[in-house]
Amino acid sequence: MLRQELCFLRPPFLLCIFVGFLLNSIVIAKIPLGSKLFVGDNYCWVSSNGDFAFGFFNISDQPNLYRIGIHYNSKSIPTSQQTVVWTAGADITVGNGSYFHFTQQGELILFDSSRGIPTWSSKTGNQSVVSAALHDNGNLVLLEKEQNIVWQSFDDPSDTLLPGQSLYGDRTLRATSKNSLSSYYSLHLSASGHLQLHWESSIVYWVSNNPSASNLSAFLPFNGALQLREPNLKPVWSVFGEDHNDSVNYRFLRLDSDGNLRLYSWIETTQLWRPVWQAVENQCKVFATCGQLGICVFTASGATDCWCPFEFTDGNNCLVPYKECESGSSMLTFRSTFLYGIYPPNDSVIISSLQQCEQLCLNDSQCTFATYFNNGSGQCSLKETRYATGYADPSLSAISFVKRCSDPLAVNPNLKQSLPLKQPPGLCLPCLTGAATGTCFIFAVVQLGIGFFIFKRKGSTSRKKATLGLASSNLKGLTVLSFAEIKSLTGDFKNQIGPKMFNGLMPDNHLVTIIDLNAFIEERKFRGAVMKMGNIHHRNLVKVEGYCCESNHRFVVYEYAKNGSLDRYIDDSTLCKKLTWRKRIGICSSVATAICYLHTGCREFVSHGNLKCENVLLDENFTAKLTDFGFARTDGGQASYCGFSAEKDVEDFGKLVLTLLSGSRNHEEVRDWAYREWKEGRAENVVDKRIEGRMEVEELERALRIAFWCIQMDDRMRPSMGEVLRVLDGNSSVEAPPHPFAFQTPLREDDEEQEYSSESQV
Repeated sequence: MLRQELCFLRPPFLLCIFVGFLLNSIVIAKIPLGSKLFVGDNYCWVSSNGDFAFGFFNISDQPNLYRIGIHYNSKSIPTSQQTVVWTAGADITVGNGSYFHFTQQGELILFDSSRGIPTWSSKTGNQSVVSAALHDNGNLVLLEKEQNIVWQSFDDPSDTLLPGQSLYGDRTLRATSKNSLSSYYSLHLSASGHLQLHWESSIVYWVSNNPSASNLSAFLPFNGALQLREPNLKPVWSVFGEDHNDSVNYRFLRLDSDGNLRLYSWIETTQLWRPVWQAVENQCKVFATCGQLGICVFTASGATDCWCPFEFTDGNNCLVPYKECESGSSMLTFRSTFLYGIYPPNDSVIISSLQQCEQLCLNDSQCTFATYFNNGSGQCSLKETRYATGYADPSLSAISFVKRCSDPLAVNPNLKQSLPLKQPPGLCLPCLTGAATGTCFIFAVVQLGIGFFIFKRKGSTSRKKATLGLASSNLKGLTVLSFAEIKSLTGDFKNQIGPKMFNGLMPDNHLVTIIDLNAFIEERKFRGAVMKMGNIHHRNLVKVEGYCCESNHRFVVYEYAKNGSLDRYIDDSTLCKKLTWRKRIGICSSVATAICYLHTGCREFVSHGNLKCENVLLDENFTAKLTDFGFARTDGGQASYCGFSAEKDVEDFGKLVLTLLSGSRNHEEVRDWAYREWKEGRAENVVDKRIEGRMEVEELERALRIAFWCIQMDDRMRPSMGEVLRVLDGNSSVEAPPHPFAFQTPLREDDEEQEYSSESQV
């Protein structure tokens, strides 16, 4: 049942109160043909449960302009929090005297009296519509005689999805604009079945990490999740809010005006909407968060702010202060800062050293700024635009250079304030240095005072812990275990699940996985490495829970993974059948995500150094989680901390992909054979014959191409893990690779150079 009620317009939302006993309003089951809502009459249409209302509302900063749409209307939600969830025509506004008409022909029309024209229509005038209704789930529908839905607002979303609503491939969500122009931010469902956040049309700055598939739809269930579903309604990917499955009355998913996609829940105790999940965890990584206002930084309160290290121009825009200078040019350096252009946003990326990157931009008359990625990739991004934005973070492994005139104060006095700002505001390096020095001195004095006491107690305490089965914890929250405890937890090393890998049961009865590094590492370096690994958290990395560092013993304790290591499934002809094609492609994507995070998502570059099947663990859902990261191996089996480069990890990843595709761990034989089969059009022959079920040809082609690029003999030709991930997920194309050892051993004696030339892209 739908009600027509009185609406008091209170910018920016509506307040709809049922006043039938005062104004003789009629409670009606449906909206009849011919119904009208006027800007000035304060009436709206309300769902039968009172949760939603449809009517005009003011735009807060433009009091004479109005939009019409649906908003929350529950009595338990204050007027100021009655969020708009759908608007007719998105950004369309109308003036005083305008009206919304449900015509006798069954068409919804928004008429702007100030211009004397209709500005939006449902285009249903010839489809036999007989009535309209606002459903209890917030869906405005037009119905024909048999009560079938002819048109519905759920099929034409603006910036919000409500529980029970789907987003299909031909629809988008577009954020509400911060100004009078249409918003640049939008959410799309790509042809490959991935949710993507776009800036304008060409820049994709967030992608869901689900496997590629067709005919998917995004769906917002009522339990506080976001799903991608197949036509049979089976979920293939889900993300969950913090209050997933909690008893929450109202939720919605919205693409906010800042370009981030967030899931909101109504919290009764605080009487506020609370974001319980967001797509881009670091708001500064939303493309053009600061637009032409500078670089995005985090304030002391955790909020984001825009900081201009360049020059403010008319209109308060922040532009790179560069022009042709008679006195010559030099470069400003900004550490822990990533810069990119927005007009146009295209990068010119080369491989170079830090010094070469700076010099290349300085010597190029068209280059205005550059960013060097200090993460082992050696990538230098050169720009030719003055419209720069980006973000700064102390953990960011990037250094940016901005070109300026050699005598900037004479040419441009406005630069005087910019020159000292080589770090984001709020970082006082002399202060930090002094504080650190004083703290270290005090700490050293205290340590000398208690050192002898600890030394005397250490032996007896360790023996007592071993006897009682208890473990200590350090300040980082990691459990410190003795060798005797390690033996006890692992059943005297009988619970082996892989090479030097054991299951263990902690004193609080939760399972862990324990790895014997089987090598001597200096105690100070080992403890420092474990502390660092303990601070790295990612869904595709096994969490470090503790360690043992006693005599020559070096063990690391990780969270438990139910299905053990990947090598068990590759080597066992029975277990391997559990690794379906979909699971294998998912493992490739998960491992790539984890390595990419180690390379670029941590405070400083971390190499895995030992990527192989034994160090890929599988949880109860066969989701891959990497273990043993950060401890590289030398040829003699000795372990060291982060001893290899990004290129080594990329090569190891390529070998892992070939192993997953072929089922063989003989890399020497597989690489040449697999390349020949692919090159001669028999790529399906590479696939492990033990795989049951359907294989996706496009996924196989992408996986093989990127694997061959990863194992190129010339490590300068290997892609970054970010590029690998985009190719695997179908968000980027890749040229046909040359033979991995093209410059060492020809594929065949009669091979010619064109065998290794670029071919058509996937």
